[in-house]
Amino acid sequence: MQLETYISDLLYRYECVTIPGFGAFLSQHVSATVHESTNAFYPPKKRLSFNEQIQSNDGLLIRYIADAEKIPFESASKKIAKQVKSLKTYLNEGETLKFENIGELHLNDEGKIQFNPSLHLNYLTDSFGLSQFVSPKVTREVYKTEVETIEEDIPLLITPEKRKSRPYFKYAAVAVIALTLGGLGVSNYYINSIETHNELAQEEATEQLNTKIQEATFVISNPLPAATLNVNKQSGNYHIVAGAFRVEDNCDKKVTQLIEQGYKARKIGVNKYGLHQVAYSSHSDRLEALNALQSVRNSSNRDAWLLVKQLN
Repeated sequence: MQLETYISDLLYRYECVTIPGFGAFLSQHVSATVHESTNAFYPPKKRLSFNEQIQSNDGLLIRYIADAEKIPFESASKKIAKQVKSLKTYLNEGETLKFENIGELHLNDEGKIQFNPSLHLNYLTDSFGLSQFVSPKVTREVYKTEVETIEEDIPLLITPEKRKSRPYFKYAAVAVIALTLGGLGVSNYYINSIETHNELAQEEATEQLNTKIQEATFVISNPLPAATLNVNKQSGNYHIVAGAFRVEDNCDKKVTQLIEQGYKARKIGVNKYGLHQVAYSSHSDRLEALNALQSVRNSSNRDAWLLVKQLN
């Protein structure tokens, strides 16, 4: 019977695994550590120890062996008792007991059991996949000249004496400047992305308009009388565009048609080409607008597109 295999399995889940009549293996959670001289980083782990004073049978190990080997509880208990007798004999003869992935046991000069834990296995499941690594030592003086050059270009209100006593101020100032520039860059990028999106979508719509120009420029000989539309007020900067019309009467006709089809259609103003735009609906949430656009394209209008614009 490979007793150490069963003990090893249980150490992943329990902090104490007792061998009845022999002693107990204990595990204690240890936080991640850094070795100061070698710069080695060690992940969190369970530190193993052995206490020969804890020998009472809690049933954990016996029950686990009985289930694993599919034998009665009493039979598993007898197998462990036989194994313990053998272990004690080896120790009394001066042998060293090796428990794979757990550690080694031997008797000291006073007849007490000494335990040397193994470092080959981490029993902390939260650290699964993490291993130790060595990081080069950080030498901050390498960047001293570069930081002083930045200080010359961007003077800081700190005297040389204060800088010597509080060197972290100059690094904090450089970090603030970098974050400010980064924030401005992200903001400009977001604004430019919206403008680019609208321009590309508008160009695509204009090209479609040129291929189907009759939809935008035809004149109805008997125009419909002006219709009064009761439309619920919508809000949001994301608009599902149904089309653009040069004649406003045709724009009104399209709104009426879409409302009859169940859409919350409305006019959303005149674009830079002088065309009156009609939207299926407007939305405050971008993801909601994209889902609505996909639904429209699948059901009725493959040429519908998304306009990002804040309406007055």
